[in-house]
Amino acid sequence: MSASARLSTKYQISIPKAVREEQHWEAGQEFVFIPKGKGVLVIPVPELQQLAGLAKGAKRDGFRDRKDRF
Repeated sequence: MSASARLSTKYQISIPKAVREEQHWEAGQEFVFIPKGKGVLVIPVPELQQLAGLAKGAKRDGFRDRKDRF
């Protein structure tokens, strides 16, 4: 799908209806903007109940810490 929008003088963008419907985005939903090179990822912030059970079965030992990353 290809859709475009224009940044208003108030720095607002209207998300095209086709994109909203495909992604099931609702009015009032919160989003995070993640810079990626010359673009930006727009990702909805999950609600707390969507995160329930996310780490089920995760091991508490043997995790990587930031100091061992490249």
